[in-house]
Amino acid sequence: METRGQQDLSIQLLGPLAVRRDGAPVELPRSRKLRALLAYLVLAPRPVSRSRLCDLLWDGPNDPRGELRWCLTRLRSVLDDAGVQRVETPGDAVGVNLAGCSIDATLLASAVADGLDRQTTSGLVSLSAASSGPFLDGLEIDRCPDFLAWLSAQRRRFHAMQVAVAEQAITRFPIGDEAAAPHVERWLDLSPFDLRAHHALLAGLCANGRFDACERHLAEASDRFTSEDMDPSVLTDMWRKLRSVPIAAQARNLLPDHEGQVRTSIAADRNQKRASLAVMPFVEQRSGGVVRGGLADGLTHDIITRLARLRDFFVIARGSVFALADRGLGPEEAGRRLDVDYVASGFVRRNGGRDSVSVELVDVPSARIIWSDTFEPDGDDLFLVLDDIGNSIVASISTEIEMTERNRAILKAPSSLNAWEAYHRGLWHMYRFTREENEKARQFFGVATSLDPTFARAHAGLSFTHWQSAFQRWGDRDRDIALAYEAAGESVLIDDHNPAAHWAMGRALWLRGSNEESLSELARAVDLSPNFALGHYALSFVASQSGDPLAAIGSADHSRHLSPFDPLLFGMLAARAMAHVRLGHFEEAAEWSLKAAARPNPHAIILAIAACCLGLAGRIAEGRALAGRIRESLPHYGVDAFLAAFRFEPDAAALFRQGARNIGMD
Repeated sequence: METRGQQDLSIQLLGPLAVRRDGAPVELPRSRKLRALLAYLVLAPRPVSRSRLCDLLWDGPNDPRGELRWCLTRLRSVLDDAGVQRVETPGDAVGVNLAGCSIDATLLASAVADGLDRQTTSGLVSLSAASSGPFLDGLEIDRCPDFLAWLSAQRRRFHAMQVAVAEQAITRFPIGDEAAAPHVERWLDLSPFDLRAHHALLAGLCANGRFDACERHLAEASDRFTSEDMDPSVLTDMWRKLRSVPIAAQARNLLPDHEGQVRTSIAADRNQKRASLAVMPFVEQRSGGVVRGGLADGLTHDIITRLARLRDFFVIARGSVFALADRGLGPEEAGRRLDVDYVASGFVRRNGGRDSVSVELVDVPSARIIWSDTFEPDGDDLFLVLDDIGNSIVASISTEIEMTERNRAILKAPSSLNAWEAYHRGLWHMYRFTREENEKARQFFGVATSLDPTFARAHAGLSFTHWQSAFQRWGDRDRDIALAYEAAGESVLIDDHNPAAHWAMGRALWLRGSNEESLSELARAVDLSPNFALGHYALSFVASQSGDPLAAIGSADHSRHLSPFDPLLFGMLAARAMAHVRLGHFEEAAEWSLKAAARPNPHAIILAIAACCLGLAGRIAEGRALAGRIRESLPHYGVDAFLAAFRFEPDAAALFRQGARNIGMD
């Protein structure tokens, strides 16, 4: 509710800091620290402790709290008016009441978070005009490393958003429309080495027959590329292709599609099958500022290597990302220059002898942060701690990218999918774990392998759908086993270094009753990529039935550590429960199996594992309730059908039969 007498207040953070009240400029004190304090408090999501503000802006031994009090007094004269007291000091913290206040940076961030494709054309144009300058232009402060680190991060963040606005804006106009020209120029000003921006400019000029202007731009841009030790031939190749395509065809290829993305001929030529990722060099935060090298560089190299070994998506090589970082490029700008879909970056901190790593994953085209986290593992051995952090980071990045790609694919028309998108559409259906969804997944994996017969992971996905059908006995089991083995073999033949290929083969061999060969293939999968969570889970699954139950528990726990939100998490939990049964730990088995049954989309076999474990633990009523749930959809389901799905050793089979008998599921 607006307070009587309150005046309209607007704060400009993009460009030189400025404050306006009722449209009139407010004179700001000359103190750089006061201006920095204002900007920091405006963007802070909650009140900030005084000690944090002192550490941020005052490095001397004098009286930082006294200087902070002086700044707050002056700040009140700038922000407060007759209707509202905006500077608030709850307890030992400081905050700013921004009710009714317009902040250009906040409006930009909100638009990006909501989705730029949802903005109206006029809204995008206004947003672009209102966010034209660098964040806090000219407000650097010497001997304030914490503030400079924050300032640098915010500049990178808002620069990426401004680029995304300009890029999205040109999709709203036909190629050659003069209304698009300011946005193309803005895009090039922000990202002078972004090939998509150059393509948009050249295509617009070409559509209007302005070939001389194209040639001039090409010459200027080539000189700039050369000065940065970049190959200018990509520009001349681009221009040659544009000249060879009729203008009408260019317009068709460059008009916005249903997702608001520009269809450039470059993207069509590349026909990229996989998402791409750049991991920028992590930096270490110290009392003297932010530095590169040592621990942070080693962690970056390790993460790049591990991600590449997963073979899920294209990972830019270490040399390229380190070279761009050495030129002072921020993660988002480097991501655009490398023309990748995602960019990851991070900070390493040491506090009181303990290490922590903060990581951020950004979707480059939209400038959205799709994931961020801070890892603070226990332990005193530095190398073990970093190995554990590296495992968690790699698994999280891989999971987040796969989830984002799945969600994108499900929104597209099936007829428009390329091989990569069809594969992820298949994953989306596969993880529903029903007969109908499994069949849809099989069809989409089939589309992916048809569009790209060399796509090893799509063949592995196809193998999994046949494996699932055989395991659940949804069709002709012998035929499904043969098809699972055939598709897995095709995957291995295409890419013998892909862990998913050997994972699929290991599971197919288990179906065929070849346990030793199965374990060998699964071991090969995790040798190729120690971060491949599904490989560790499959090892646990096989070992929980007829191998070492303690090893099965270790593999199950490791798979959950690598992928704590995995769609197959119920299987990881259930494998641990089965291993506990074989060890005679019936109460532990019951608890782990109930966790499995509580996960989304547990199929009947998972519920049956829990029911039998509860029967062995003497929890008869709970076991009978689960058995009743199974028989609602499968009226004749019993222990024989359950045991037929597995390859238990005789002693283990006898235990599960006893548990089923105890709850009347025999």
